[in-house]
Amino acid sequence: MAEPAKPQETPEKNNKKLFIIIGAVVAVLAIGGAAAFFMGGSKKEKAPEGAKVEAKAEGGGGEHGAPAKGGEGAAAGGGTIYPLEPFIVNIYDGQELRYLKIKVEFEMANPQAKSELDAKLAPLRDAILILLTTKTMQEIQDLQGKNQLREQILAAVSKVVPPSKVTKVYFTDFVVQ
Repeated sequence: MAEPAKPQETPEKNNKKLFIIIGAVVAVLAIGGAAAFFMGGSKKEKAPEGAKVEAKAEGGGGEHGAPAKGGEGAAAGGGTIYPLEPFIVNIYDGQELRYLKIKVEFEMANPQAKSELDAKLAPLRDAILILLTTKTMQEIQDLQGKNQLREQILAAVSKVVPPSKVTKVYFTDFVVQ
C-alpha cells in the first residue's frame, strides 16, 4: 500500500504566515517602545522644571537656575521650591458648580524655611483651601485673576508663617472642569 500524499503548502501560505509573524513582532516592539517611552521619562522632567515653565507663562518672569535634588529647585533669588499637594475644590460658575484643581509651589527665601513650612503644613493648606473656596470662575479665568489669586495666597501664607519665609507663589497645575 502506498502512503497518501501530504498536501504541500504553497508559497502564498508561507508568505502569509511570514507577514503575520513579522506583523506580530512589529506590534509587540511598538507597544513595548511606547510603554518604555511613557513610563520611563527622565528625572529632569519633574515638577521643578515644570514650575519654571508655568511661572514664566503666568507672568512669574525671571531667570531660574537648575533644579536641585529631592524635588526642590533653585530659583533666581537663591531660594528653594517647596511643593504642596494639589488642591481640589468646588467653585461657582454662575450657573453650576465646577471643580478647580490647583497645584501650588512656594519659593522660599532660604532652605532653612522648609522645616518651618513642614511644621505648619496643616494651617497653610487650610488657609489656601478656605481662600480657594471663596473664588468664582469669573475671578480666576484670566491672567489678571490668576495673578491676584497668587498675591492673595502669598498674603494668606504670610499670616501663618513670617512673611520673609515665602517670597513667591507658583502655579504648576491649574485646571477648571
